[in-house]
Amino acid sequence: MIETSYPFTIGILEAGLVPDELRADYGSYPAMFEALLEQNAPTDWAFETFSPVEGHFPTSVKQCDAWLVTGSKFSAYEDLDWIHHLRDFLSHAYSADVPIVGICFGHQILAEALGGKVAKADQGWGCGAHRYKWIEKPDWMEKADPQARQNGSFVVQSYHQDQVIVLPQEAKVLAQSDFCPYAALSYEDKAMSFQGHPEFSANYASDLFALRRENGLPAHIADAAIATKNTPIDQDLMARGIVEFLEAFQTNK
Repeated sequence: MIETSYPFTIGILEAGLVPDELRADYGSYPAMFEALLEQNAPTDWAFETFSPVEGHFPTSVKQCDAWLVTGSKFSAYEDLDWIHHLRDFLSHAYSADVPIVGICFGHQILAEALGGKVAKADQGWGCGAHRYKWIEKPDWMEKADPQARQNGSFVVQSYHQDQVIVLPQEAKVLAQSDFCPYAALSYEDKAMSFQGHPEFSANYASDLFALRRENGLPAHIADAAIATKNTPIDQDLMARGIVEFLEAFQTNK
């Protein structure tokens, strides 16, 4: 692990809010990411939360050492001021060589910010525990995954209807499934993103699908997703991958 004389600060950009009905039990999405990453991160790492969805943005792309964009119920292509602002912010952060991690909505809006396109997928909803196959495993993931349960793939909870359908010029596909061809992307080793939700525990995902059943999510989709609750997921593995990515960036910059 890299040792620094100052805290390495990850700015978590909250693009979505945990439903009120679940917040007491599960907290916020930034809290989920902190809990996910801090078990594998160096002790001198720190986290700071900003909430673009509520109009709260950093003052500069250099305010933190790295950025992580959470999931959201919104679409990356919606005509909302905060989404336009976030897209521009990510474009500027990338140009300034500040590392970025995008998750679900974050995966999608990062692609849009860098020249790609997102749309509702013909495949429909992707919900529950999904397995993704590694197409090209970067060095930082190899370091995180020397003896994985399934060396050629990983499983995380998913909840999305939109997908990246056109890749940005600098994007490299790291992982895919038949359902989601662009499930993990990297950009010049200074940004990476996942369509799935490594921060979602099986319990949270199941409760979220139950809450959304027939309330934005078709009953049969919700039921099928809930049925995957006991599928082993690779939360810790993906957390190690994110940490190793950020450490590799620090080493190589």
